Amino acid sequence: MNSSVSIKELSLNFGSVKVLENLNLEINDGEFLVLLGSSGCGKSTLLNCIAGLLDISEGQIFIKGKNVTWEEPKDRGIGMVFQSYALYPQMTVEKNLAFGLRVAKMPQVEIDKRIARAADILQIQPLLKRKPAELSGGQRQRVAIGRALVRDVDVFLFDEPLSNLDAKLRSELRVEIKRLHHSLKNTMIYVTHDQIEALTLADRIAIMKSGVIQQLDEPTTIYNAPRNLFVAGFIGSPSMNFLHGELVDNGGKTAFATNGVKFSLDAYATSEPLKPGRKVILGVRPEHIKVNEDLGPGTEVHDAVVDIEEPMGADNLLWIKHAGHTMSVRINGARRFAAGTPVKLVFDMSLASLFDATTEDRI
Repeated sequence: MNSSVSIKELSLNFGSVKVLENLNLEINDGEFLVLLGSSGCGKSTLLNCIAGLLDISEGQIFIKGKNVTWEEPKDRGIGMVFQSYALYPQMTVEKNLAFGLRVAKMPQVEIDKRIARAADILQIQPLLKRKPAELSGGQRQRVAIGRALVRDVDVFLFDEPLSNLDAKLRSELRVEIKRLHHSLKNTMIYVTHDQIEALTLADRIAIMKSGVIQQLDEPTTIYNAPRNLFVAGFIGSPSMNFLHGELVDNGGKTAFATNGVKFSLDAYATSEPLKPGRKVILGVRPEHIKVNEDLGPGTEVHDAVVDIEEPMGADNLLWIKHAGHTMSVRINGARRFAAGTPVKLVFDMSLASLFDATTEDRI
């Protein structure tokens, strides 16, 4: 597959502070890539480097095979949508959309054609004669996206475009952005701290921490096979349950043990041998624990007690005490358990994760 954006050995320093260091990233043509991480991880900084809003210290940036490392933002073939709408308040929506094209001295016929196309795609035709003050937050963000859309660029850059909107609007515009990508098939690079946005929008997610990409993979791979403890804890709401313990011999097979309780690892897939004596951390997602479900003879069952229940509509979240740990378990919303209820748990170890306690890398 052809590379749309290629970042090679990129470093960025602010004085003596290293923000990005020796970062390499290949983004495929037509791909929707999400840069995900908490505040200060370097995701917006990386996006601004790609956009040309920051001068990098070392390395190179290629867009569509062209070295744009020292090109001005307007010459990079990008369209950018910011967290703030950055619309001209005195101009109508139509004039906001047309402004950049008029500055570039584009013929009026072509300007009208591009505005009509963007307005149709984003369903903002009725808003064209209004000014930004007369629009809702969601409508303003559509206009901001439209302003990037009329430029007819190769790569769209989104910097937390939905973070100023309420939850319902975020959900609606998320669907619109996904539909926009399916329609245009342009390369899109999207920065967010919201894991739901990342999981629902991305073809691939790059999870960042301290200026370093921790894992670059498809959403399902990142969710089910996180590369390290940080990724495992960052992705998923509520977070993955972590149990600290060690590998032990269990009748000639290796098991995980914590506080005197053993978990069979027969179903756990790994490419390296599991040797007894190794200190490890077992990670299990809340939905991979069954509560009071008879899964047949030979199933490993663990006794536990319900600590608290959180009804969440379609789901219920149980906080369970087991083997000295408090764990979250996601169950069907129709099932209810009072605090203090004894329950029996079955862990799906084929979907669990094991991490080395020292390196925190996946085993």
